[in-house]
This record gives sequence, C-alpha cells and structure tokens, in this order.
Amino acid sequence: MAPEPNSTQAPSSPFLAAIYDPATAFFERTLLRPHREYLVTELDGAVLDIGAGTGAMFPYFDAVADASTEFHATEPDPHMRQQATEKANAQTTPIRIESAPAEALPYDDATFDVVIASMVFCTIPDVESAVSEIGRVLKPGGELRFFEHVIDDGWRARVQSALAPLWKRLAGGCHLTRQTGSRLVADRSFDIVEINRLNLGVTPVRPFVRGRLRKRSAGPTR
Repeated sequence: MAPEPNSTQAPSSPFLAAIYDPATAFFERTLLRPHREYLVTELDGAVLDIGAGTGAMFPYFDAVADASTEFHATEPDPHMRQQATEKANAQTTPIRIESAPAEALPYDDATFDVVIASMVFCTIPDVESAVSEIGRVLKPGGELRFFEHVIDDGWRARVQSALAPLWKRLAGGCHLTRQTGSRLVADRSFDIVEINRLNLGVTPVRPFVRGRLRKRSAGPTR
C-alpha cells in the first residue's frame, strides 16, 4: 500500500470549484467531447480516474459501463470532490470516490486495468511520485490513458511562462509550462501505445497531448 496521504497538503479551491463547470461547459460540449470519448474507448475491467475534479469523465463512464467494468476516482480538493460526488450519484454506474492525492493512491499494487488522467497532471505537485504510483496500481499490461495540456513553442511559450505564476494562484495550482507528454513517455515502466500532440485550445491553455501507455510486464531494465 502507498503511504497515507498528508491531509495538510490537500488543495482547497472553493471559488474555482464553483465556477469550473459553467466556465468549461461550452468547451466540454464541443472541443473536449471527442477526447474524453477517446479515453473511454473499449474500457474493460477496473478503471481509476485520478484527479477527477468535478467529475467531467463520469457521464462518459456511464455511457460505456457494462458488467466487466468497475469505476473508481480520486479527488483531493473537497469542493471539487463534493461536486464529483453529486455527479456520480446522478449516474447509473457506481463510482467510488476517494480523497487521496495522485502521489499517494490508497489502493493495492496491480489493482487497475486502466488509469485515466484527464487535465490533471498540470495540478499535481509531485509528478514523479504520481507517475510512480500510477505504475504501482496498474496491472502488468494495464494502460495509462491521458489527455493533458502542455507548454507550447515560440511566442506562445513565452506568454505561458509570463502568465504562469498568476495562473497557478487563480487556477487551483495549474501549471501552464509542464511537459507532461515528454515526462510520461520517458518513463521506463511503460511502453508507448500511441501519443499525439494536438494544436487544440486557446493560449495559454494550448496545445494538448493525448495518448496511451502500457505498463510493462516486467520491471524496467537497469
């Protein structure tokens, strides 16, 4: 089992939680829909949604659920988690939500067939620990599926870097300059199934990376 989460470090963003769904509703209906659908394509077995936020993925889980699927989620922010719980209760499919951060997942080794990360790595304080935990709770051959915004190139990157300190304070700890795709594919615990860079979004939240990694059956070669 992972170490117990440190509750004193739990994020708390009541304002962001209150405005998040209204502020993103248009983008959820249009730009984001096909990418969320990508994350749930041919799901099977035990599924974990890390950093579920207000539960944006939950209706997509409901749409693909069958007797072979079981859904879990984590969300450390209590205000986001309250909304996620309400959204989960409105679905037909049971979704068990835990308060743990991604760096200390409260599950046994090799519990999940799929871990989904959807616009969450930008807010995780310790990315290295989170990736390690995801690898720990995934079964050998299990998949990490992700959809994340990352730093851009050229003038857009300069804009992101300039806005980053203020953005982080206003957007619940969101980092505009993360290189999440590069970090994930470099991890030797995983093989790349596919990864794509998408010129999607509006600066400063652009571009995105989307992909799937498969946990290796044996540990990485030293």
